[in-house]
Amino acid sequence: QVQLVESGGGLVQPGGSLRLSCTASGSAFRINRMGWYRQAPGKQRELVAAIASSGDTFYADSDKGRITISRDNAKNTVYLQMNSLKPEDTAVYYCNAHWSRPGSTTIVVSWGQGTQVTVSS
Repeated sequence: QVQLVESGGGLVQPGGSLRLSCTASGSAFRINRMGWYRQAPGKQRELVAAIASSGDTFYADSDKGRITISRDNAKNTVYLQMNSLKPEDTAVYYCNAHWSRPGSTTIVVSWGQGTQVTVSS
């Protein structure tokens, strides 16, 4: 299995910035896509941004311009830079990875444990 460990969450004032990190570990795996989701209290989990192994990115419309996703393939790490944070960005942020074993076409999805982001004055 692939384990995902997130870090970088915390309390930040409105207008502030945070950078989340997520590192994948395990043996004999190839990551295809990595992404970040968030779940606010009482709401469904939603996609924030995703990045393919090629570097192609996808952003939710509501976050474009404020959020940047990037990855370091050598470190199996994905980052989420969030700027101009708003109280409505408060949520648990989850890392997600689509991966496969070498020589296999089966895609497995793994999730991190989540990291809390709170935007409040």
